[in-house]
Amino acid sequence: MYTNHQNFSFCTLALGTRYRSHACLLAQDIAKHSPGISLIILTDEPQDFIDYPHVLAFKHRQQSIGCYHDKRFVIAKALSLFNTCMFVDADIRILAPFSADIKWLPGITARSCSSIAKHNEIYINSVDTLYKRKRIRELEVLGEISQKLNLALEGPSVQFVMEMLFVVTKQDGREIEFIKHWETIAHYCELNGFYGAEGYAMGLAAAKAELTVRWDEMTSFVYFKDWVEKQKIKKGQATIEKTLIYFRQHEAIEYRRYSILEKINCKINQIIGFYCRYFYLKIQTLKNFKFYYKDYSLIKILFKKNHAL
Repeated sequence: MYTNHQNFSFCTLALGTRYRSHACLLAQDIAKHSPGISLIILTDEPQDFIDYPHVLAFKHRQQSIGCYHDKRFVIAKALSLFNTCMFVDADIRILAPFSADIKWLPGITARSCSSIAKHNEIYINSVDTLYKRKRIRELEVLGEISQKLNLALEGPSVQFVMEMLFVVTKQDGREIEFIKHWETIAHYCELNGFYGAEGYAMGLAAAKAELTVRWDEMTSFVYFKDWVEKQKIKKGQATIEKTLIYFRQHEAIEYRRYSILEKINCKINQIIGFYCRYFYLKIQTLKNFKFYYKDYSLIKILFKKNHAL
């Protein structure tokens, strides 16, 4: 099956001023290098993209506590409109022409993926001793959810999918089951304070749905991601001169100066939003009490200490 302009799209999540600004640059890159390919955006302010005719912007309110698992809504929307979608983080830049006429096999094609066992080792050892206990606990949460789903976490069928860039192609309806399992896993992780687990959630959900996960270097897709480029420069694989303009544009958005009132308002909204989403998560998961709260009484659940912001 070959993709074309009618059945392939880019997609991303852009919530808040910062990520909408990044997404506007991404939209400009697509218009320049891949004219005719649509970009689907789930965002809190769709009107920000009204000047980009190739952008399909849909109103979205943040659902997950840490925002990260909201990527599943982006994938679901994109696959409701196209056969194949490439998810890219909003702050990724596209640097060269990219054709939609590429053969994408059914399932998930990842620019970077590895066995969860291998990734766990990296995940634990990439932080100072101060943070290792937290990361060990997070991996214990993954162990708990894998048992509940009857998945062998250390087995070859469960992959960690790097969440910044990946392709999903429909696979006999398994992609729908994948999204459903992702939601279940996301809820369990967030109930236990593991908010940034979407790469793990995708791997577990794909394994449960029997959705194929494969690696592809994607050499035809030339992109800029700040931390990836910094690693390349550090290893001598790239020079900063070629991407300096992209670093500067990225930093101009990331380090924009805000007034004191803007900072206070942002913090208040962040706190209110956190507790509203946390309360909603509790209510939603009570519908499957046995799965999420096997060892808890209702009283313990309602008064369980919230995790720090």
